[in-house]
Amino acid sequence: MVCQLRDLKRVKMKKLLPTSTAGSLPKPAWLAEPETLWSPWKLQGAELIDGKQDALRVALQEQQQAGVDIVSDGEQTRQHFVTTFIEHLNGVDFENRKTVTIRNRYEASVPSVIGPVSRSKPVFVEDANFLRSQTKQPIKWALPGPMTMIDTLYDAHYQSREQLAWEFAKILNQEAKELEAAGVDIIQFDEPAFNVFFDDVNDWGIKCLERAIEGLKCETAVHICYGYGIKANTDWKLTLGNEWRQYEEVFPKLQKSNIDIISLECHNSRVPIELLELIRGKKVMVGAIDVASNEIETPDEVAQTLREALKYVDADKLYPCTNCGMAPLPRHIASAKLSALSKGAEIVRREVLGARL
Repeated sequence: MVCQLRDLKRVKMKKLLPTSTAGSLPKPAWLAEPETLWSPWKLQGAELIDGKQDALRVALQEQQQAGVDIVSDGEQTRQHFVTTFIEHLNGVDFENRKTVTIRNRYEASVPSVIGPVSRSKPVFVEDANFLRSQTKQPIKWALPGPMTMIDTLYDAHYQSREQLAWEFAKILNQEAKELEAAGVDIIQFDEPAFNVFFDDVNDWGIKCLERAIEGLKCETAVHICYGYGIKANTDWKLTLGNEWRQYEEVFPKLQKSNIDIISLECHNSRVPIELLELIRGKKVMVGAIDVASNEIETPDEVAQTLREALKYVDADKLYPCTNCGMAPLPRHIASAKLSALSKGAEIVRREVLGARL
C-alpha cells in the first residue's frame, strides 16, 4: 500500500508548530555500525541499494510513529552529512587524503580537491523520489552548505576558500533545483561552520548560501548548530563560557538574507534565548531536543523551551526541531526523543490555540 502513494496529491503543511528533525537519524545495525560517524556500510552492491531503501522506510515510519510533521530521509543513504555529497563530484580525489582541522576543533583525514569541481549527475534526487513515493507529508531534505563543505576538504587546486565555496554553491543550486522538482518541500543547508568563521560568513558566506538557493520556489533553511554529541564538540563547548553568543555574529545578516528558515540549537545549550530577537520575522526551527545526551526530555521540558522561544518568534513562524542530527544516538533513545518533541509541541500548540479563542 505504501508504495502506491506516488500518485497521491501531497498535503501542504498548515499545522501550527509543525515538528521536524534537524537531520540524521540512527541507522539500523544491519546497515552500518550504530552510534558511529563515518561508519562503513555492512552491505554491498544490490544488497546495499535495497538496504538503504529499507532503512529509509524504517526511518520514515519511526518519524511518523513519533508524530513528526515534516519528515526527512534521516540521512540513511549517506555515511556523512558532508562527504557523501562530495564523493559524487568531479575534481575530488578520495584516495589522495590529507589531514585537516575541522572547524578549528578536531583533526580528520579528508579528500583533496585536485581539479575543477563539478556535478555530472544528481546525488540524492533518486533517494528523494523514493521518499516522496512513500508519504504525502511535507519533506525536508538536508544538503551540506558551501562553507561547511570547504572546511571538510583539502584544497590543492583553487587554493582559495572563497572561490571553492562559490563553485560548490553553483553545484548545490543544481542539486537543490532537482530535489525541488522531485517534490521536496524544504531544502536545508547545514552550516555549522557559520558558528566559527564569522568574518568569512559575513563577507561572503551568506552570499554563497544565497547563490545556492537562487531560483528555488520551495522553502529554504540554514541549520547552524554546535555539532553532534561527539567528544570533540562537547570538549569545545566547555571552552565557550557561560553564554554561547556565536549566533550574535551572523544573525543580523541572516535576518536580511533570502533564506526562509533559520534552524538553531536551544535546549540544554547556553545560547541566550533573547538572541532570537535578532532574526525576528524569519521562520525559526527551534532546537528543543538535546542530541548530545542520552537523557530523554519530558514533553514538559520541550514545551518550556518552546514557550521561551515564543517570546521572540511568532507562533506561525516557529518549527519545533532537534538541536542537530541524531546519528550517534542509540535508536531507541532517538525515537523516544522524537516522541517527546511531538508531545511537547502539542502542549504548546493547544496553549496557543486556546489563547486565540
